[in-house]
Amino acid sequence: MKISTRARYGLRFMIELAAHYGKGPLFLKNIAHSQEISEKYLSQIVIDLKAAHLLIGFRGAHGGYILAKSPAEINVYDIVNVLEGDMTLVECVRNSAICSLASQCASQEVWHKLGQVMVETLEAITLADLLKLRQEKSQKEAMYYI
Repeated sequence: MKISTRARYGLRFMIELAAHYGKGPLFLKNIAHSQEISEKYLSQIVIDLKAAHLLIGFRGAHGGYILAKSPAEINVYDIVNVLEGDMTLVECVRNSAICSLASQCASQEVWHKLGQVMVETLEAITLADLLKLRQEKSQKEAMYYI
């Protein structure tokens, strides 16, 4: 399974909002520019994130976007699930009726377990965790150049 650019860009967008949490709204164009993402493409991603109540948009001169919850309350799965949709790796795991061999298929269990681990991993990582990781990486890079 490959994660689409929608999910990758959506996560980057949400990390930027998390970095400015509590400091007021950020303009979409500013985030698009800083993350080197097409503003038009990012605006399409924002529609789904707003519909999922992960962010709030404000209109006007002082408008922009903010997270709907704190960075510690939003996990990576919340974002990826909204932007990727169903993350079942193999169709027969979700709907065993489509395969006449499902009741005796050992490989189906492999795909089920792998999917569970993937979801559990994404659920265990919050935006707050990613902010901390970004800060640690930034400090390492700064120390390297000293």
